[in-house]
Amino acid sequence: MLSALATGPGAGQFTLVGAADAAAAVLPDRELVIRGERRHTYAQIADRSKRLAAHLHARGLGCHTERDALAGHEVGQDLLGIYAHNGNEYVESLVGAFRARVAPFNVNYRYVKNELRHLLADAGATALVYHASFAPRVDEIRAELPDLRVLIQIADDSGNPLLAGAVDYETTLAATEPEPLPVEPSPDDLYVLYTGGTTGMPKGVLWRQHDIYMAACGGRDVNSGATVASYDEIAARAAANPGVKLMLLPPLIHGAAQWAVMSAMTTGQTVVFSPVADRIDADAIVRSIERERAVIAIVVGDAMARPLLAAVRSGSADVSSLAALANGGAILSPTVKQQWIDTVPGLVVLDGVGSSETGTQLSHVSAAGFVSTGTFTAGLDTCVIAEDLGSILEAGHDGIGWLAKRNFTPLGYKGDRAKTAATFPVIDGVRYVLPGDRARHLAGGTVELLGRDAATINSGGEKIFAEEVELAIFSHPAVADVLVVGRPSARWGQEVVAVVQLVDGANADSAELIAHAAESVARYKLPKAVVFRPEIQRSPAGKADYRWAREQALTAQS
Repeated sequence: MLSALATGPGAGQFTLVGAADAAAAVLPDRELVIRGERRHTYAQIADRSKRLAAHLHARGLGCHTERDALAGHEVGQDLLGIYAHNGNEYVESLVGAFRARVAPFNVNYRYVKNELRHLLADAGATALVYHASFAPRVDEIRAELPDLRVLIQIADDSGNPLLAGAVDYETTLAATEPEPLPVEPSPDDLYVLYTGGTTGMPKGVLWRQHDIYMAACGGRDVNSGATVASYDEIAARAAANPGVKLMLLPPLIHGAAQWAVMSAMTTGQTVVFSPVADRIDADAIVRSIERERAVIAIVVGDAMARPLLAAVRSGSADVSSLAALANGGAILSPTVKQQWIDTVPGLVVLDGVGSSETGTQLSHVSAAGFVSTGTFTAGLDTCVIAEDLGSILEAGHDGIGWLAKRNFTPLGYKGDRAKTAATFPVIDGVRYVLPGDRARHLAGGTVELLGRDAATINSGGEKIFAEEVELAIFSHPAVADVLVVGRPSARWGQEVVAVVQLVDGANADSAELIAHAAESVARYKLPKAVVFRPEIQRSPAGKADYRWAREQALTAQS
């Protein structure tokens, strides 16, 4: 028998590492991570993560203040930044940190010097695992981060030498025995996820391991709400899995990508990464799908789905194993969904909505004969709260409110008591999380997602949701990508501006795109201007960068 329920303060609750070990115990020889020719089994990932954990513990890292002595915005553990591309090392760093009671957090590898310094300083990071290609950036700022004392460098093809004071990842693992540590991970131990910072400065969301496991990583049945009852149940569920393979495109700096991996490792699935880590190489991806017979491909919006579809249509690889295309984090337009369904027989398209602060919240399924975007089935504990936070809006209410969730929510934002109180209000004695999305609760119980409040445009006294306008423009066949923002206007206060990237070789002018959008949205929502750019800037995860888009709109105005 495997270990029974957790004991101590978190009795009846679970750790992510405990759930992963339960699966590894019954599936030691099943492959967990595949990237090109590199293949690692459940047992190998477990062993290597134990070695990393032993190194972190030997360096004095771990938990210094237990959760019950801290406020929701406070941290009592050392934090380990993971500044790396997708691969087994990222997965091992997550699990190894959990074993040592160190809290891991994501580092966006597109950040420039000042952004990277701000993130690591805000986190108070004491340790960093990073690819050698990022060593020059780390070296630029390390003197300004006195708390950052443990550097672990992953060798790669960059040729960058090991930084002074750093240790080599593989050498360290080989020299460290995977002995049990004198510390026991707790369900209260943290999993830290930094927001993307596309509408403001990144914020560190503090999750208890048990809560994120239930909210997004497989600990709870998404239909019934039933939670796993023991580690034996986790093991039995993993053993029953036939070995479904997931082709994961988004980088692990994206929360949903991490959740997909942690769900996979606790349920007996296999994760396949592209052999090309620093960009979307669609040809390499479809060849990987063919070779591994992947069943699900995970993307972020049209920016990833379109080039992948082009590679599928080229016929360079057989992707008939695909049963589903799963999307989250950015709009997947109805046109692109339909093209995927027409191209891959029997394919369904799964849209998921969630955030760093909520885990998964909403879902939608498109299949042959039924394709749409914008309305979703509400997940467990998801609701819409009135704008004044005074009540819960019932299904069929015509008002616009805040998308919200209760149960299995984060503790708060690291170091920010005020922001924590504002984002996690208590209403009628119940604690909710409001990630900032505006929504309507439609008759029948579905939810219409309108978009982030931070991206809402107030023009002439009317609130205009950027994503609604983006979707209207996206459906034009000449549009490869679009972001919609507001910029100052003497007449309107703010005016709607669309920043557009056209499909290679396509032609369309502003008047044509605005006329096309007028078929889908009211006149007052139409862009007052269209700014054309050769490429839309998004995060490495494919998420919208509205700060960049506003800069383009302002530059064009001036």
